[in-house]
Amino acid sequence: MLAATTPSMPSPTARSAAALLPPANAIVSLRGVKRTYYKPDGSILVEALRTLDLDIPAGEYVAIMGASGSGKSTLMNVLGCLDRPTAGAYYLDGRDVAQMSDEDLSAFRGRKIGFVFQAFNLIPQLSVRENAEVPLFYQGVPPKDRHDRAMAMLKLVGLDNRAGHRPSELSGGQQQRAAIARALITDPVVLLADEPTGNLDSTTGQAILKVFEDLHVAGKTIIMVTHDPAIGERCQRVVRLRDGLIESDRRNDEAKRIAAMNAGQPPT
Repeated sequence: MLAATTPSMPSPTARSAAALLPPANAIVSLRGVKRTYYKPDGSILVEALRTLDLDIPAGEYVAIMGASGSGKSTLMNVLGCLDRPTAGAYYLDGRDVAQMSDEDLSAFRGRKIGFVFQAFNLIPQLSVRENAEVPLFYQGVPPKDRHDRAMAMLKLVGLDNRAGHRPSELSGGQQQRAAIARALITDPVVLLADEPTGNLDSTTGQAILKVFEDLHVAGKTIIMVTHDPAIGERCQRVVRLRDGLIESDRRNDEAKRIAAMNAGQPPT
């Protein structure tokens, strides 16, 4: 006769390790992430991020908000692999980037993340098409492939007819469209936008937000840092920081979100 057996329970260590793993659908996953800056003598200068847990599924459109000093810029730098957590794990597309070497992290960042900045950051000596090609140049993509992909991205943002112009020959809105094309050219898993309408007038800013919304509808994961509540209401989800912690994390009501988008559309 067989003796009854009691199912073995996972050890506390195993349970803790499992808790650190990201959900299967999460493109971005932070587990206990801290970012502390120190003085030269080793004492703490500021705790910019304090034990953050955050999951962002593929295809989500998220606004990161908070007052000055709340930690949102530090969080964006960590999410963009421009800065490393002092502690905790950061999984991007299933890999813990906090454990990568600097060289591997740089290459991974170039493939997986597209950046859109408030100041556009276009190279003035290059044409719009050449600016869009820059990320592919550093990845060693052949010239014809770079050209074809750049033109496809410029067409996507409605700028293919200005491909040969320099940034100085474009309006602010056109420069931001060129920056979006550059950010998209590697087909990144996440598009990070840091106050992308901050240097634009309200009408042009609304047109740029429409570009982001179209990208979201097409399935792109977008994380946008903004101080503007009206922009936050147009996103699926709003994560608000305070003193390096997540103060609130809420999803916008879909009907109200669509109403906010429609209310903000520029006149035709």
